[in-house]
Amino acid sequence: MASGSERTNVIVRYFAAAADAAGREEESLAFDPPTVGALRDLLIGRYGEAMGRVLASGSFLVDGVATRDATRTVQARVDVLPPFAGG
Repeated sequence: MASGSERTNVIVRYFAAAADAAGREEESLAFDPPTVGALRDLLIGRYGEAMGRVLASGSFLVDGVATRDATRTVQARVDVLPPFAGG
């Protein structure tokens, strides 16, 4: 196997509208590079327009910090958070 081709396994947890869009509350996904942007693209490709709507205004919880930064590295677990009412 060529160097740099290994995919990162991440536990992805979904909440509220994100869980509805994914049809589940949690799953393990493997992808590379291990960034928020790569995960976002994977989820939209996998779950379509419903997930795209959630992610358009939702965020990812990485290491206890809510982020939309596509370059942020994810590790063992990431939570997909829908937009919250009241801002």
